[in-house]
Amino acid sequence: MAPATKERIDRGTGTGLGAPWNVIVLNDNHNTFQGVASALASTLPEVSYDQGLRIADRIHSSGRAIVWSGHKEVAEHYWQQLQGHGLTMSPLERS
Repeated sequence: MAPATKERIDRGTGTGLGAPWNVIVLNDNHNTFQGVASALASTLPEVSYDQGLRIADRIHSSGRAIVWSGHKEVAEHYWQQLQGHGLTMSPLERS
């Protein structure tokens, strides 16, 4: 007679969506702080020009900054928009 088996229910802890995708802007020698701030403010939701200036400073200081994280399709859209503004972009990365 085979031993009795029990079904194991794995409730997990994740959302099922996977890790978020990061949109990363790199420092370069051809964009101004104002240009970066303007591109970020006109592309990313809830980023004001002043917040864009602070992000531009972080990009300048550290060489790069994650400017947005979330679903892959949206990340791809923001990545393309920012690249279209002339920003230097890193390939999308997963968190």
